[in-house]
Amino acid sequence: MLRGSLGILLVILVATASYADPRAEAKAQVAFGIAAAQHGLWREATYRFERAVAIDASYAFAYNNLAVACEQQGLIEKARDAYEKALALAPDSELIRQNYELFKETHARSTGGVSR
Repeated sequence: MLRGSLGILLVILVATASYADPRAEAKAQVAFGIAAAQHGLWREATYRFERAVAIDASYAFAYNNLAVACEQQGLIEKARDAYEKALALAPDSELIRQNYELFKETHARSTGGVSR
Protein backbone atom coordinates (compact mmCIF):
# COMPACT_ATOMS: atom_id res chain seq x y z
CA MET A 1 0.00 0.00 0.00
CA LEU A 2 2.80 2.42 0.90
CA ARG A 3 4.63 1.65 -2.35
CA GLY A 4 1.50 2.49 -4.42
CA SER A 5 0.94 5.73 -2.53
CA LEU A 6 4.57 6.70 -2.99
CA GLY A 7 4.31 6.05 -6.72
CA ILE A 8 1.25 8.29 -7.00
CA LEU A 9 2.97 11.00 -4.97
CA LEU A 10 6.03 10.88 -7.26
CA VAL A 11 3.85 11.19 -10.36
CA ILE A 12 2.11 14.22 -8.84
CA LEU A 13 5.42 15.81 -7.85
CA VAL A 14 6.95 15.26 -11.30
CA ALA A 15 3.86 16.66 -13.00
CA THR A 16 3.86 19.69 -10.70
CA ALA A 17 7.57 20.28 -11.22
CA SER A 18 7.22 20.32 -15.01
CA TYR A 19 4.44 22.88 -14.84
CA ALA A 20 6.40 24.96 -12.35
CA ASP A 21 9.33 25.31 -14.77
CA PRO A 22 8.27 27.15 -17.94
CA ARG A 23 11.61 26.57 -19.66
CA ALA A 24 11.29 22.80 -19.15
CA GLU A 25 7.80 22.82 -20.63
CA ALA A 26 8.97 25.04 -23.51
CA LYS A 27 11.88 22.66 -24.16
CA ALA A 28 9.44 19.74 -24.24
CA GLN A 29 7.37 21.59 -26.86
CA VAL A 30 10.53 22.33 -28.89
CA ALA A 31 11.57 18.67 -28.73
CA PHE A 32 8.12 17.65 -29.98
CA GLY A 33 8.36 20.26 -32.73
CA ILE A 34 11.76 19.01 -33.83
CA ALA A 35 10.44 15.46 -34.04
CA ALA A 36 7.49 16.67 -36.11
CA ALA A 37 9.80 18.63 -38.42
CA GLN A 38 12.01 15.58 -38.92
CA HIS A 39 8.92 13.82 -40.28
CA GLY A 40 8.03 16.74 -42.54
CA LEU A 41 5.10 17.79 -40.36
CA TRP A 42 5.84 21.51 -40.56
CA ARG A 43 2.42 22.75 -39.44
CA GLU A 44 2.65 20.64 -36.28
CA ALA A 45 6.23 21.78 -35.74
CA THR A 46 5.17 25.41 -36.10
CA TYR A 47 2.36 24.89 -33.61
CA ARG A 48 4.78 23.37 -31.08
CA PHE A 49 7.35 26.14 -31.50
CA GLU A 50 4.59 28.74 -31.12
CA ARG A 51 3.50 27.01 -27.91
CA ALA A 52 7.10 27.05 -26.68
CA VAL A 53 7.46 30.82 -27.17
CA ALA A 54 4.05 31.39 -25.59
CA ILE A 55 5.21 29.44 -22.53
CA ASP A 56 8.65 31.06 -22.36
CA ALA A 57 8.95 34.26 -24.39
CA SER A 58 12.66 34.51 -23.54
CA TYR A 59 13.60 31.19 -25.21
CA ALA A 60 15.66 32.34 -28.20
CA PHE A 61 16.14 28.90 -29.72
CA ALA A 62 12.39 28.31 -29.77
CA TYR A 63 12.08 31.47 -31.89
CA ASN A 64 14.90 30.23 -34.12
CA ASN A 65 13.11 26.92 -34.66
CA LEU A 66 9.84 28.74 -35.26
CA ALA A 67 11.58 30.81 -37.93
CA VAL A 68 12.91 27.69 -39.67
CA ALA A 69 9.46 26.06 -39.62
CA CYS A 70 7.79 29.19 -40.97
CA GLU A 71 10.39 29.48 -43.70
CA GLN A 72 9.76 25.87 -44.73
CA GLN A 73 6.09 26.75 -45.20
CA GLY A 74 6.78 29.91 -47.15
CA LEU A 75 5.72 32.20 -44.30
CA ILE A 76 8.57 34.58 -45.00
CA GLU A 77 7.44 37.60 -42.96
CA LYS A 78 6.64 35.43 -39.96
CA ALA A 79 10.01 33.71 -40.30
CA ARG A 80 11.84 37.04 -40.42
CA ASP A 81 10.01 38.27 -37.32
CA ALA A 82 10.90 35.08 -35.44
CA TYR A 83 14.57 35.30 -36.49
CA GLU A 84 14.75 38.92 -35.38
CA LYS A 85 13.17 38.07 -32.02
CA ALA A 86 15.64 35.19 -31.59
CA LEU A 87 18.58 37.49 -32.33
CA ALA A 88 17.28 40.16 -29.99
CA LEU A 89 17.15 37.57 -27.20
CA ALA A 90 20.50 35.93 -28.01
CA PRO A 91 22.60 38.42 -29.99
CA ASP A 92 25.78 36.39 -29.41
CA SER A 93 24.36 33.15 -30.80
CA GLU A 94 26.38 32.21 -33.85
CA LEU A 95 23.81 29.54 -34.82
CA ILE A 96 20.91 31.98 -34.86
CA ARG A 97 22.98 34.62 -36.67
CA GLN A 98 24.05 32.10 -39.34
CA ASN A 99 20.49 30.89 -39.83
CA TYR A 100 19.22 34.44 -40.21
CA GLU A 101 21.99 35.43 -42.61
CA LEU A 102 21.28 32.35 -44.76
CA PHE A 103 17.56 33.18 -44.64
CA LYS A 104 18.20 36.75 -45.81
CA GLU A 105 20.57 35.62 -48.54
CA THR A 106 18.20 32.93 -49.80
CA HIS A 107 15.16 35.15 -49.87
CA ALA A 108 16.96 38.18 -51.23
CA ARG A 109 17.72 36.13 -54.35
CA SER A 110 14.28 34.56 -54.71
CA THR A 111 12.06 37.52 -53.83
CA GLY A 112 14.16 40.52 -54.71
CA GLY A 113 15.00 41.16 -51.06
CA VAL A 114 13.62 40.66 -47.59
CA SER A 115 15.73 43.09 -45.66
CA ARG A 116 14.10 45.78 -43.61
